[in-house]
Amino acid sequence: MDPLTLELLIRNIQSDDDAVRAAARDRAAEVGAAAIGPLAALAASDRLEVARAAGRAMQNIVYHAGRPGAAAEADTVTRELIQLISAEPPLQLRRDVLWMTWQIAGAEAVAPVAQLLHHPELGADARMCLEGLPVPEAVAALQAALAVTPAAQRPALAHSLRKRGVAVPDVPDLRLVPAKEVSGDTAPR
Repeated sequence: MDPLTLELLIRNIQSDDDAVRAAARDRAAEVGAAAIGPLAALAASDRLEVARAAGRAMQNIVYHAGRPGAAAEADTVTRELIQLISAEPPLQLRRDVLWMTWQIAGAEAVAPVAQLLHHPELGADARMCLEGLPVPEAVAALQAALAVTPAAQRPALAHSLRKRGVAVPDVPDLRLVPAKEVSGDTAPR
């Protein structure tokens, strides 16, 4: 099997041949962090199959770099992902980048992710990313956001903090609030 270069990966991800595109997607980890930016550009493509293959190739790179014993590789991939964290369109790509970020990143991702907490479309994704980042800085960012967030959005932040083991007594737990009022006999017959 020929070595996969960045140029070949990008060319094959754009192939009209499903088998060529799939093989490139599956081998993307061989190229590593250098492919994240070019693949992100393709993931924003209006060619649906190319965009899907590019997004999946990025995920494969993240999974590979996140394996045990590959800390340096994970750091390099994390730096590339952090460069992609923004509120710029396409929003689905940004959601995917946030998801990939919490899979592999640490404290270095907290500040760029926290900047999106109040974004109308990406705020929930940013919150869940911080919820998943295994560093105390992520908890601090969630706590800071909770202090300045309007009341309607506080329960979601409180939920993320509770999942991280932080007590938030002054915000109701939405899981305990009935979704609708029930009247009359509701017993099964």
